[in-house]
Amino acid sequence: MGRILAIDYGTKRTGIAVTDPLRIIPGGLATVATHELQSFLAGYFSKEQVDQIVVGHPTNMNGEESASMKQIRPFVEKLKKQYPDKQVVMFDERFTSVLAQKAILEAGIKKMARRNKALVDEVSATIILESYMNSIHYKQ
Repeated sequence: MGRILAIDYGTKRTGIAVTDPLRIIPGGLATVATHELQSFLAGYFSKEQVDQIVVGHPTNMNGEESASMKQIRPFVEKLKKQYPDKQVVMFDERFTSVLAQKAILEAGIKKMARRNKALVDEVSATIILESYMNSIHYKQ
Protein backbone atom coordinates (compact mmCIF):
# COMPACT_ATOMS: atom_id res chain seq x y z
CA MET A 1 0.00 0.00 0.00
CA GLY A 2 1.36 3.40 -0.96
CA ARG A 3 1.17 6.75 0.72
CA ILE A 4 -1.44 9.43 0.15
CA LEU A 5 -0.03 12.80 -0.86
CA ALA A 6 -2.04 16.03 -0.51
CA ILE A 7 -1.46 19.25 -2.40
CA ASP A 8 -2.58 22.75 -1.42
CA TYR A 9 -1.95 24.35 -4.82
CA GLY A 10 -1.18 28.03 -5.01
CA THR A 11 -0.05 30.33 -7.78
CA LYS A 12 3.26 31.10 -6.02
CA ARG A 13 3.73 28.35 -3.42
CA THR A 14 2.29 24.88 -2.99
CA GLY A 15 1.98 23.07 0.31
CA ILE A 16 2.48 19.32 0.33
CA ALA A 17 1.56 16.77 2.98
CA VAL A 18 1.85 13.00 3.00
CA THR A 19 0.84 10.02 5.08
CA ASP A 20 3.15 7.45 6.56
CA PRO A 21 3.42 4.20 4.53
CA LEU A 22 0.58 2.62 6.52
CA ARG A 23 -1.71 5.60 5.84
CA ILE A 24 -2.29 6.26 9.52
CA ILE A 25 -0.59 9.58 10.23
CA PRO A 26 -0.72 12.66 7.98
CA GLY A 27 2.14 15.12 8.19
CA GLY A 28 3.55 18.13 6.40
CA LEU A 29 6.21 17.36 3.83
CA ALA A 30 7.24 20.63 2.21
CA THR A 31 6.27 23.89 0.62
CA VAL A 32 7.68 24.35 -2.85
CA ALA A 33 7.58 27.11 -5.40
CA THR A 34 4.73 26.20 -7.73
CA HIS A 35 6.94 26.47 -10.81
CA GLU A 36 9.12 23.71 -9.27
CA LEU A 37 6.21 21.48 -8.25
CA GLN A 38 6.35 19.04 -11.17
CA SER A 39 10.04 18.28 -10.67
CA PHE A 40 9.54 17.99 -6.88
CA LEU A 41 6.73 15.47 -7.37
CA ALA A 42 8.70 13.45 -9.94
CA GLY A 43 11.62 13.21 -7.52
CA TYR A 44 9.41 12.26 -4.59
CA PHE A 45 7.48 9.64 -6.59
CA SER A 46 10.77 8.07 -7.70
CA LYS A 47 11.74 7.51 -4.05
CA GLU A 48 8.40 6.82 -2.35
CA GLN A 49 5.39 4.74 -3.27
CA VAL A 50 2.36 7.03 -3.56
CA ASP A 51 -0.96 5.55 -4.69
CA GLN A 52 -3.23 8.53 -4.26
CA ILE A 53 -2.94 12.29 -4.75
CA VAL A 54 -5.46 14.60 -3.08
CA VAL A 55 -5.62 18.12 -4.46
CA GLY A 56 -7.39 20.85 -2.52
CA HIS A 57 -10.56 21.99 -4.27
CA PRO A 58 -11.15 25.65 -3.43
CA THR A 59 -14.77 26.70 -3.23
CA ASN A 60 -16.52 29.86 -2.13
CA MET A 61 -18.92 30.01 0.78
CA ASN A 62 -21.85 29.47 -1.59
CA GLY A 63 -20.27 26.23 -2.83
CA GLU A 64 -19.18 27.58 -6.21
CA GLU A 65 -15.62 27.01 -7.38
CA SER A 66 -13.21 29.84 -6.68
CA ALA A 67 -11.33 31.69 -9.40
CA SER A 68 -8.13 29.76 -8.62
CA MET A 69 -9.69 26.66 -10.19
CA LYS A 70 -8.59 28.10 -13.56
CA GLN A 71 -5.03 27.14 -12.61
CA ILE A 72 -5.86 24.04 -10.56
CA ARG A 73 -8.01 22.19 -13.09
CA PRO A 74 -5.25 22.04 -15.78
CA PHE A 75 -2.76 20.99 -13.09
CA VAL A 76 -5.04 18.12 -12.00
CA GLU A 77 -5.54 16.99 -15.61
CA LYS A 78 -1.76 17.02 -16.13
CA LEU A 79 -1.27 14.93 -12.98
CA LYS A 80 -3.77 12.35 -14.22
CA LYS A 81 -1.96 12.05 -17.56
CA GLN A 82 1.57 12.00 -16.07
CA TYR A 83 0.74 9.51 -13.33
CA PRO A 84 -2.01 7.17 -14.59
CA ASP A 85 -1.02 4.66 -11.90
CA LYS A 86 -2.08 7.09 -9.14
CA GLN A 87 -5.62 7.98 -8.19
CA VAL A 88 -6.03 11.77 -8.32
CA VAL A 89 -8.96 13.23 -6.38
CA MET A 90 -10.05 16.70 -5.44
CA PHE A 91 -11.21 17.47 -1.91
CA ASP A 92 -12.92 20.56 -0.48
CA GLU A 93 -10.38 22.87 1.10
CA ARG A 94 -12.68 25.55 2.53
CA PHE A 95 -11.32 27.13 5.70
CA THR A 96 -8.01 25.24 5.59
CA SER A 97 -5.93 28.44 5.66
CA VAL A 98 -7.88 29.73 8.64
CA LEU A 99 -7.57 26.38 10.41
CA ALA A 100 -3.86 26.27 9.60
CA GLN A 101 -3.25 29.71 11.11
CA LYS A 102 -5.22 28.71 14.19
CA ALA A 103 -3.23 25.46 14.55
CA ILE A 104 0.05 27.35 14.20
CA LEU A 105 -1.06 29.86 16.84
CA GLU A 106 -2.17 27.10 19.22
CA ALA A 107 1.14 25.30 18.72
CA GLY A 108 2.87 28.29 20.31
CA ILE A 109 4.85 29.26 17.23
CA LYS A 110 6.40 32.70 17.65
CA LYS A 111 4.91 35.71 15.88
CA MET A 112 7.60 36.07 13.21
CA ALA A 113 7.36 32.38 12.28
CA ARG A 114 3.55 32.64 12.06
CA ARG A 115 3.99 35.16 9.25
CA ASN A 116 5.75 32.50 7.20
CA LYS A 117 3.24 31.81 4.43
CA ALA A 118 5.11 28.66 3.42
CA LEU A 119 4.37 27.18 6.85
CA VAL A 120 0.68 28.03 6.45
CA ASP A 121 0.64 26.31 3.04
CA GLU A 122 2.23 23.14 4.41
CA VAL A 123 -0.12 23.02 7.40
CA SER A 124 -3.07 23.66 5.05
CA ALA A 125 -2.03 20.66 2.95
CA THR A 126 -1.84 18.59 6.13
CA ILE A 127 -5.36 19.68 7.11
CA ILE A 128 -6.65 18.79 3.63
CA LEU A 129 -5.05 15.36 3.97
CA GLU A 130 -6.36 14.78 7.48
CA SER A 131 -9.87 15.91 6.48
CA TYR A 132 -9.80 13.64 3.46
CA MET A 133 -8.70 10.69 5.57
CA ASN A 134 -11.53 11.34 8.02
CA SER A 135 -14.15 11.75 5.30
CA ILE A 136 -16.54 9.17 4.01
CA HIS A 137 -14.65 9.28 0.71
CA TYR A 138 -11.57 7.68 2.21
CA LYS A 139 -11.66 3.90 2.14
CA GLN A 140 -8.66 1.90 3.16
